[in-house]
Amino acid sequence: LKLTPGLGATHCVTKVELTISCENLMDMDILSKSDPLCALYLNTSGSQWCEFARTEMILNCLNPKFAKKFVIDYYFETVQRLKFCVYDIDNDTYDLSDDDFLGEMECTLGQIVSSRQMTRPLLLKNQRPAGHGTITVSGLFSLSFKDDTRVANFEVSAQSLDKKCLWWSDPFLEIYKQTETGWQLAHRTEVVNNNLNPIWRPFRISLRSLCGGDVEKPIKVILAEFACINPKKLKKKNYKNSGIICIRRCQLEKEYTFLDYIMGGCQIHFTIAIDFTGSNGDPRSPQSLHFMNPEGYNEYLAAIWAVGTVIQDYDSDKMFPVFGFGAQLPPTWQVSHEFPINFNPTNPFCAGIEGVVQAYRQCLPQVKLWGPTNFSPIINHVTCFARRALQKNLASEYFVLLIITDGVITDMEQTRAAIVAASRLPMSVIIVGVGGADFSAMEFLDSDDKPLLSPTGDVASRDIVQFVPFRHFQGNSVALAQSVLAELPDQVSSFFNAYKRVQLSQISQVYVLPAPLGVFSVGNLTKSWPRY
Repeated sequence: LKLTPGLGATHCVTKVELTISCENLMDMDILSKSDPLCALYLNTSGSQWCEFARTEMILNCLNPKFAKKFVIDYYFETVQRLKFCVYDIDNDTYDLSDDDFLGEMECTLGQIVSSRQMTRPLLLKNQRPAGHGTITVSGLFSLSFKDDTRVANFEVSAQSLDKKCLWWSDPFLEIYKQTETGWQLAHRTEVVNNNLNPIWRPFRISLRSLCGGDVEKPIKVILAEFACINPKKLKKKNYKNSGIICIRRCQLEKEYTFLDYIMGGCQIHFTIAIDFTGSNGDPRSPQSLHFMNPEGYNEYLAAIWAVGTVIQDYDSDKMFPVFGFGAQLPPTWQVSHEFPINFNPTNPFCAGIEGVVQAYRQCLPQVKLWGPTNFSPIINHVTCFARRALQKNLASEYFVLLIITDGVITDMEQTRAAIVAASRLPMSVIIVGVGGADFSAMEFLDSDDKPLLSPTGDVASRDIVQFVPFRHFQGNSVALAQSVLAELPDQVSSFFNAYKRVQLSQISQVYVLPAPLGVFSVGNLTKSWPRY
């Protein structure tokens, strides 16, 4: 909620949901088609642009329809300049500068709002046309105060699908909602490889995205990667369909927001872990990432200040446990991967962000920077507390671990296992990478496009890692904090909603509207759907 000066009353910000699609993109790959992704940038001042969010990446597609939406606060009185950049993703790094540029389009949010749907040509950096490529942006208003927070939970499978290529099929579902301008993609499932009887992972779609909140509106389900109706088979008298889709579960339930849980009494517990490995360099050298400049700061302290000053407002006692890893400690000079920087194991807490800064400055000259860079001990440490909180069956506590590091993870397998285990707990991990090292391992852990797997094959139940390279935000602490904390509200609300953890002091019980199963056959679309 935002307060409008002079009115003395709560002012509700209108949100706009943007849906992106492209056509006729340039084909930059030799043996396959481009793998496009769209990034949205907001103009902060003059020629300065800050990345706001990205869509998913779609493999081998020159006419992508992106499922991920951009939701932006809309201010009528402000000119909000936007830039949509499309890239062909050729690697697993977070940095887009090493990917092929497919074109961009600049406009204002007001232009999108006034036209509802806008199609423009994509331009190269020199403002020449990017081939015949175009981008279409559709805008949908969302009321932020009395918004419809219901979601639909689906479990879907299929049986006896036609073979697409010789003897196999790799099916996935696309679900579309009906709009004034036609059918718009609302959700795309994962691909189930080589399976004619697929069972997709359970998924949830907000009713706003699925049907605009109107449960009487029709939706369209497309089963892709195979011919739903085979023209050759239609000539045969005994042809019935090309498979059966079964809606095994369809339930509506109210989904509570981050603010609902915070106002209901949920406390955010903030833990900080600082990298004291030798790759940071000698703290006495100006080239070291731990070197204090004449103002008494470095990249580590800048990251702590930027994130800590925002998140401390959600912790009532503002006492933060702070740990170091990768250093040799006096007097035995044994390497530790989990030590309190105030050297008090029974009370590792620092009073406020100011206390964190003071403890860091006092700790630095007392330890020897060493190695290796192990993340799993500190992740497992916080996991223990998150597991205890889970047993309370209330949305009363959520744990955030901020790891500030300069280099490549040494215990990647153990870290993957720790993160997958933590994904089932009220916990998130934020990683800020300082310096100019290779951070591809961190980007791998921030699994936005596909679920993270443990070494034993266990799948993370949700994405709990957010990685941000500090060098992208040097000198702009506000933008750094916004980027670092961008995913946290959704991570908090999605966990408590999924696990039905409710803070009863402010929030009523989650309600579920049961729905009968729906079944329809691919081809003739014989169907049985619930009515609400």
